[in-house]
Amino acid sequence: MTEETPQRLLPTGFCWCGCGAETGIGSFFARGHDKIAEAALMKAEYGGTVPQLLAAHGYGPDRSVTEAAVRNGWIRCSIPGCAYVGAEASVRKHEAKPHKENRP
Repeated sequence: MTEETPQRLLPTGFCWCGCGAETGIGSFFARGHDKIAEAALMKAEYGGTVPQLLAAHGYGPDRSVTEAAVRNGWIRCSIPGCAYVGAEASVRKHEAKPHKENRP
């Protein structure tokens, strides 16, 4: 595995936040637990919050972390007027849903 190739992770059938809940096929987290895991990781490893980490890296209202992600491989929703951005699979799933203009 090279630095450019991230480790391929496989769902285990149990929530990766550590709560022990069973998950659906192909899911790493029980519904909503990805945000719990994210917040817990921020506190456990960085001692703070997502906004504090963003600020520490120079991101915030005046410097968009999502724009930086687009420059590094994320894509934009192709529906005119929609501001959604993300990994290609996420955007394709998003685009398949009914759309409203400017839906984040």
